Amino acid sequence: MNPRYKIQVLVFIVLSGLISFCQPQIQEDQSMQPFQFEEIDIAQLQNAYANGSYSIQDVVQAYLDRIEAIDASGPQLNSIIQVNPDAMLIAQALDAELKAGKSRGPLHGIPVVLKDNIDTHDKMATTAGSRALINSHPVQDSFVTQKLREAGAVILAKANLSEWANFRGELSSSGWSGVGGQTNNPYIICRNPCGSSAGSGVAVSANLTVLAIGTETNGSIVCPSTTNGIVGVKPTVGLVSRSGIIPISYTQDTAGPMARTVRDAAICLGALVGIDSKDDKTAASKGKFYADYTQFLKTDGLKGKRIGHFTEPRGQNYKVDALMVQALEFLTSQGVEIVEIDKIYDSEVDNASFNIMLFEYKDGLNKYFKSLGSDAPIKNLEELIAFNKDDSLEMAFYNQKYLEMAQEKSDLSSKEYQESLATMLKGSRENGIDRVMDEHNLDAIISPTGSPAWKTDHINGDSFTLGSSSPAAQSGYPSITVPMGFVDELPVGVSIFGRAWSEPVLLEIAYAYEQGTKHRQAPKFLAK
Repeated sequence: MNPRYKIQVLVFIVLSGLISFCQPQIQEDQSMQPFQFEEIDIAQLQNAYANGSYSIQDVVQAYLDRIEAIDASGPQLNSIIQVNPDAMLIAQALDAELKAGKSRGPLHGIPVVLKDNIDTHDKMATTAGSRALINSHPVQDSFVTQKLREAGAVILAKANLSEWANFRGELSSSGWSGVGGQTNNPYIICRNPCGSSAGSGVAVSANLTVLAIGTETNGSIVCPSTTNGIVGVKPTVGLVSRSGIIPISYTQDTAGPMARTVRDAAICLGALVGIDSKDDKTAASKGKFYADYTQFLKTDGLKGKRIGHFTEPRGQNYKVDALMVQALEFLTSQGVEIVEIDKIYDSEVDNASFNIMLFEYKDGLNKYFKSLGSDAPIKNLEELIAFNKDDSLEMAFYNQKYLEMAQEKSDLSSKEYQESLATMLKGSRENGIDRVMDEHNLDAIISPTGSPAWKTDHINGDSFTLGSSSPAAQSGYPSITVPMGFVDELPVGVSIFGRAWSEPVLLEIAYAYEQGTKHRQAPKFLAK
């Protein structure tokens, strides 16, 4: 299958204004057939491979067919920017390895979708959703891609995303990009998938893949995970290399797994970790990462835990509040002691974080464009801004204010940058999460991940009403979101976060909560 760039259709949508979301005449697709791998997990697939029930080629073809049936057509989820034309060849080679008695481990033959800001050196472009990079082919795999290939994963496709990881301009709609169009929520099609790892979240939730890799600067893994009813892991910055990933912030960026179960996410995380000479943040992970995170998954992992409840989001959505009360009651019933925490850090941390992102965005993008070599379609941030101004589609919905603000910044040696960096790190770490956890002797902190998905709106942009991603994002500390229940037909998650390198205890808590509540439900592709 050739890469699917839906530009002509999108131009029609933008310019004609004839298509609006949630029209009553749109009906739930009745033609969709039951999917044989619905909600299947890694262990089940490995058992099927071992006993000969299915080949890797069978599985990959089934997912490719499903992408064609319900992403490109059917409910039109629009979560995939491009399918890997070599996916079946990869599957064939991995089948041959199994036949020869060689398995690379638990990810051998497992389909994975990558957010399209993660470099692959193959027939797929890496676009960040931008038409400026529509023909951009990196000269090598990202570290993450390399690790997945070594583990035997099948890189199935690239996922749509909020263009430039949702840090381009004001009034953006999460899940929209100039290359891929608007990604839609599989629970109710007219609802937003959240971003920026929108396509990754939708693809996993809609059973278009087993796993996906997202990236987060602040909320971009956990938000699409909560609105799409899946598990998302934002690791400690430095646990997973960022080399070969189109950047926003050197200080806050990380890649992480998105899956339907905590166990699958834990398996994937173990394949991604490692020290990379091209990302010096990973040096700090020495002695702190594990090849197998499933060892920390215990059904009784809540017993004796002392967990802080971050209450800042409370009162912003009473329906989410009600789900949080139920979650707290369950945790208490399992032997957890809950401590209410109303504040983690001062507002100056938020201001410093935004300023840091602008400085590091300019520096990081210019370095990324340089890494593409002499054939790079865009050579620097200034050229990107100029391209967008001249393009027929890129500026149709929203502006590029953040790109322009970044371009005005000086280099990373500036006093302004250094002061912002010191303010954010001290405020979010020493005077933030670390202080709170020390004062209350906490194992972790929990809070609602976000609100139910809002209706996609290309005029007014996103309608966020609550979120809890900032403390972990700005400190660079880990966070995991797990399904917490539903508001009507829309899923909502609970976030579990804590100290640097505390993935083992967070996974333990997340797994025990997941196994005790079982809130995950596959989407129904409703049109209401």
